[in-house]
Amino acid sequence: MKRIIKNYVKIVSLGLLLFAASCEELDLAPENVFTDVNYWTSVSRAQTVLNTAYSQMQNSNYFFYNEALSDNAFNGRGDIAGAASIAAGTYDPSLPRFKDEWGSRYAGIKTCNILLENIDRIQDADVALIERMKGEARFLRAFQHFQLTTWFGDVPLVSSDPSLEEALNITRTPHAEVVEFILNELDAAAAVLPTNAEYAAADKGRITSGAAMALKARVLLYEGRWQEVADITEQLMNGAFGNYSLFPSYEGVFLPQNEYSSEDMLSIQYVPQFRMWGEFFDMAPISVGARLNSLAPTQELVDSYLMLNGQAIDEADSGYNEDNPYTNRDPRLTATVVYHNYQWTNPDGSVSTILIAPGSGTPDEYVQGSSASPTAYYTRKYFDPQHLTSLQSGLNLMLIRYADVLLMHAEAKHELGQFDAGVWDNTIRPIRMRAGFTDNAALSFDTALSQAEIRETIRNERRTEFAMEGLRIFDIRRWEIAEDVLNGWAHGAQFGLPSQDDGYIRANLRRFDPGKHYLWPIPRDERLVNSNLTQNPGW
Repeated sequence: MKRIIKNYVKIVSLGLLLFAASCEELDLAPENVFTDVNYWTSVSRAQTVLNTAYSQMQNSNYFFYNEALSDNAFNGRGDIAGAASIAAGTYDPSLPRFKDEWGSRYAGIKTCNILLENIDRIQDADVALIERMKGEARFLRAFQHFQLTTWFGDVPLVSSDPSLEEALNITRTPHAEVVEFILNELDAAAAVLPTNAEYAAADKGRITSGAAMALKARVLLYEGRWQEVADITEQLMNGAFGNYSLFPSYEGVFLPQNEYSSEDMLSIQYVPQFRMWGEFFDMAPISVGARLNSLAPTQELVDSYLMLNGQAIDEADSGYNEDNPYTNRDPRLTATVVYHNYQWTNPDGSVSTILIAPGSGTPDEYVQGSSASPTAYYTRKYFDPQHLTSLQSGLNLMLIRYADVLLMHAEAKHELGQFDAGVWDNTIRPIRMRAGFTDNAALSFDTALSQAEIRETIRNERRTEFAMEGLRIFDIRRWEIAEDVLNGWAHGAQFGLPSQDDGYIRANLRRFDPGKHYLWPIPRDERLVNSNLTQNPGW
């Protein structure tokens, strides 16, 4: 679906809660204005509305800066997508991110409801196509509700387009009820959506039955419904909902020439020169064309990457050398994070050495308070060699990869007490092989591991596999370890004061209060306009 169709139907959101009253039906509709009377006359017009719903699914700002809500990254300049305030625990219900997230997601829900309530008015349309479009809209409506209830807990469940009066008096629906609605919607969508192999080439990027089931597995994962997760992921692994597999190269899966690979299950769609994203202008090394750094990987993320022998860096026989910290490490580190002396491959195939250590005399040099990275790390994953001016990119951003199906399956099997060498060989082993591990110690299941150690192994595998993809914050929240990993200093490379934290840069002091921070507060402005919206605990 790499195309953009300008939206010429007016779909407005209610200022503050989200909804608008429907257009009045006029006896005589002006011929040059689209209204409810004359809009729903062709599939192409309905497709324009559906394309709008796709564009509202997720934005690149959230995709990247959600990582800075976790212990993987630091938003060191500005407060982009509220990342700096949320990570530091210094926010309240007036933070713009909360209002924006709430409003934009309900605007997306409104678009879906408008389509679902009107598409059957189109005469002489292909019935199968209409049903498929309904399935896409139901998936998107479920996705938006899932994001809302994950952040805010109880949220209004909006399954039809409300009147203005209804919108201004709506109440919050219990989280469990919202979740069941989401799961039912995904089942209904999967029943009518094609598989990835069944879509025509021109429709690549559209939502598939496999995407619906993968999202259902993620919803169930967040709810800890392990048997259901295991059942769905097993079906996906067996090809029941399409043909998916790990792309052979970890680095390659994020390159533009490999879009729509066998691993891509759901992506935010972009089209060069029409719809693009530009976050790398403030993420990449400055010497390769960036302007400054506002999103920097942390030392905590770097430390999570294993040695090539499968050992963690703090294990006695790992072979880790603090004076040469980036050698013999999980290759995903180099595919994701840029460090001092990094060998950067340029678009023309040449290689540049990125110098970051103090005294390097380069634009990337770590200098406290400068425009360079505040952690002395930059990002490589998702850098687009085909970028345009200011590192603008039309590269799709993947929301669900097949690797996630494998790791969801591994986690569910472990929590059910069913994790063994066979599960390892079908999940973690192929992921590590694709990453570039060759040592048998890293690829074979260690039967001596305790249940707690297996759990930590799976969790760390998720962290390193999906680093800088915006998933870490959701994992640490559902594992309820946020108070452990988001309290205290986030660090950078060992270029700081020798007297503090063994010389690792103190980049940002975080605070996470488990009594209130596991749920975001309902936005202040929404509660001002609708007193029926109750507030979350602690706010």
